[in-house]
Amino acid sequence: MIIGTAGHIDHGKTSLVRALTGVETDRLPEEKRRGISIELGYAYLHADRGVSLGFVDVPGHEKLLHTMLAGATGIAHALLVVAADDGVMPQTREHFAVVSLLGVEQATVAITKIDRLDAAARGERLAEVRAEVARLLAPSALAGSPVFEVSAISGEGVAELREHLLALAAAHDEAGGPPTAPRTHSAFRMAIDRSFTLAGVGTVVTGSITGGAVSVGDTLTLSPGAKQARVRGIHALNRQAESAAKGQRCALSLAGVTKDEIHRGQWICAAPIALGTSRIDVRCELWPGEERALRSGTTVHVHLGTSDVVGSIVLLDRALLEPGESALAQVVLREDIAAWHGDKGVLRDASASRTVAGIRVLDPFAPQRYRSTPERLATLRAQTQPHLPGRIAALLDQSAQGLDLHRTARAEGLAGADALPVAADALRFASGGMAISRAAMQTLKSHALDRLQAFHAASPDEIGPDIKRLKRLAAPRVDDALWLLVIQQLTADASIARSGHWLHLPEHAVRMNEAEEQAAQKLLPLLANGQFDPPWVRTLAADSGVPEAMVRQTLASLARRGQVFQIVKDLFYPLNTIERLADIARSCNSSDAGLQAAAFRDATGLGRKRAIQLLEFFDRVGFTRRVRDQHMLRPGTSLFDGGGETA
Repeated sequence: MIIGTAGHIDHGKTSLVRALTGVETDRLPEEKRRGISIELGYAYLHADRGVSLGFVDVPGHEKLLHTMLAGATGIAHALLVVAADDGVMPQTREHFAVVSLLGVEQATVAITKIDRLDAAARGERLAEVRAEVARLLAPSALAGSPVFEVSAISGEGVAELREHLLALAAAHDEAGGPPTAPRTHSAFRMAIDRSFTLAGVGTVVTGSITGGAVSVGDTLTLSPGAKQARVRGIHALNRQAESAAKGQRCALSLAGVTKDEIHRGQWICAAPIALGTSRIDVRCELWPGEERALRSGTTVHVHLGTSDVVGSIVLLDRALLEPGESALAQVVLREDIAAWHGDKGVLRDASASRTVAGIRVLDPFAPQRYRSTPERLATLRAQTQPHLPGRIAALLDQSAQGLDLHRTARAEGLAGADALPVAADALRFASGGMAISRAAMQTLKSHALDRLQAFHAASPDEIGPDIKRLKRLAAPRVDDALWLLVIQQLTADASIARSGHWLHLPEHAVRMNEAEEQAAQKLLPLLANGQFDPPWVRTLAADSGVPEAMVRQTLASLARRGQVFQIVKDLFYPLNTIERLADIARSCNSSDAGLQAAAFRDATGLGRKRAIQLLEFFDRVGFTRRVRDQHMLRPGTSLFDGGGETA
C-alpha cells in the first residue's frame, strides 16, 4: 500500500517517516542544509508477515505544492501530519483539500511533536488539536479518521502508528489481491515523478503504478509522445523483481531512451493506450472552501498525474460554478498531456497560489466543436457512470452515430476493444471497431426514410438522391461505414429501392409513357454515338424525326431517371459518356494544381468552352469543388458520391 504524507511545513513529516521506516527521505544537500523537504522522498517498510508499505514524503512549503501534487498521484492512503504545538495551519488545510479532491478515501492523522508540550497542559492542548482536526475533516469523506499522538524524537506512539498502518496494508492487499496477480485487460501505466541515470544501470524512471502490470522485457511507450523503451530491470517497493503491478511504487530501468528525453509529467505505458491530448472533458468540483465562483474562460494550473500545465476551463452545462457544486466542463491545455478516463486532478488559480477545484477525467478525446450540445452533454453524463459495464451500456444508448470501440478502450486504459463489455445485441461494423445499439440503429433508419420521403415530396419529378446526398440530408455527421450499413439494411428489407446510383422509396419511380419510351429508343443511340460531343436538342429532333417538344420532354424524363444529364440548356450527355469523362478528369488531376481546364480540354479533344461547361457540371454534382479558378477533385469520391443535381 502506498501512503502519502500531507501537512504544513516543519510539522515533522520527514522525521515521522524516518521514525516509522528508518529511512531518511531528504537526500538533497539543500534539504539537509535547510532542514526542509524540497523534492519528493521515498521510503519503504517491509514487515515480517509479508506486508509492505511505501511512503511518499512530500514538501510542505506553499511554494512547493506542485511537487506535493506530483507525489500525491497513486496514493491509497493519506497520512495527515499536524504538529501539536502549531495545530492546523494554512498548508494543512490546502494539503487536506488536495487529498480530498483527488478522491483519497482513507486517511490517518498523526499529531506530532508531542514531546514539545508542557506536561501540565499536554492533555488540554492535545484535546484542542484533536478538535481542530475533527472540524477540518468533518465536511469530507475522511471524517472520523483515526488519530495518533506521536513523537519522532522520543518514539512515543510510533510503534502503535506503525502497527495500525501495517494492519491497513494487510487488509488493502487482501481486498485488492496480491501485487503479483495475473494481468487483466487493464494496460500498464505509470506517472513518472523522477528520472535519473545510474552507472551500470542506465536510465531509470520512478512512479506509482495506476494500472496493469509490467515485466522485464516489455516494450513501453512514453506519453505524450511516441518514444519507445524496453524494460531492462524492475524494482518494486525498493526490491528487485521480475514484474510489478497496480498499487506499487516502482522503478524501471529502461533501454532505448535517455534521461534528457524524459520529464516529470509524462507517463510510461503500454503502447495500445498511449495518447496525448490538449483537450479533456471532465467533471469539475469547486472546493467548498473556495471564496469565488468559477467562470468559463478562467485560467488555471492543471495538475493531473505528475504534470503541471496551464490551461483554461470552459463550463459546459452552466454559466457559473459556485463553491461546493460540480459541473461538466472542458479543460483546454496549452500543451499536450496524457490522461485516461477516471484520472483525478486538481486545479489551482492562475498564480498557483491556492487550490480551487478538483477534476475527474471523463473523455481525453474531447471535441472542439459541438462540445455543449444536448447530445454531447448526454454522452458525458453517460461517462460519469461508476462501473465499466454500465458506462459502456450508457454510452451505446447515447451514441446515435455509433461508438468507436478502439478509441473508447484507449480512453479507458484497456488493452484493446475486446476488453470492453459490449452488449451482445449491439451491432458491430467497420471490421468490429465500431458498435451501435439496435435502438439507435432503428432511429437512424427511420430518419433516413423520413428524409427520403421529404425529398420525394419536394422533388416529385426526380427519381431520388444518391447515397452521399441522402447522408447529407439525413445524417451528415454519421460515419461513412455506419451510413453504408444503414442503406444496406434498408435496401435488404426493401424499405428503399435502388435505380442505378439513386435511392428512392419502392412506391416512387419516374415512369415514362409509351411515346417517351419510343422516343428514348431513338435518342439514346444518337447521344452515345456523339461521344464527347453529343448533338444538341434541335439536331436530335432533325436526325430522329421526333418533334423537338417531345425530344425535350423525353430527355427530361431520362434525366430524372439518371440515364442522361443536362450540361447546359438543350445539351444532354448519357450516363456512360459522363462516367468516361469523369475517368479522364481523374487522370488529369494534379494534387497541387487541381483539375486544370486546359489539361481536361486537351485530353478530351473538346474546345475550351465545352470543357469548362463539363467541369462546371462536375462542380454541381459534387464530383469536384470550385476553389477560385481551380476545380479540385474531392478525394476518395466517385462520380455521384457528391450527390449534387441529377438533372
